[in-house]
Amino acid sequence: MSIYLILKSAHILSAFLLFGTGLGSAFYKYMSYRGGQVTAIAETDRLVVLADWLFTTPTILIQPLTGLAMLWVIGLPITTPWVMLTFALYLLAGLCWLPVVWLQLRMKALSRQAAADNAPLPDSYHRYSRYWFWLGVPAFFAMLAVVGLMVFKPYF
Repeated sequence: MSIYLILKSAHILSAFLLFGTGLGSAFYKYMSYRGGQVTAIAETDRLVVLADWLFTTPTILIQPLTGLAMLWVIGLPITTPWVMLTFALYLLAGLCWLPVVWLQLRMKALSRQAAADNAPLPDSYHRYSRYWFWLGVPAFFAMLAVVGLMVFKPYF
């Protein structure tokens, strides 16, 4: 197997993990929040943070590294328009993800405390949840566009 196919396989696999973990975490976080049971919310928050560390963080690093390596192997300039747009969208998603990490850590602490105290979630949790959701919207669509650019490689 060629180095390019190894890199491409790692790139595709990490894209699936990145996208799947993000979408799965958002779904379970939303559904537990909607259910309103503080102990379930606290456990989901704990698992979402864990999933980010185990799956999202490594794939965030693997994606650009394998992408750049594939460009180098095939001799495609980084200044190719679809490549530059891909990196710009990836950066946009990353800029949304960084505050999301902080929000998730805060929500985890707040929900854990509320569950321990057998109390409702504080207002700050609900505010953070809204920020978390709205930061996820542009990140999701940016990553969707990145996948489309990687698959179709438009020459514009």
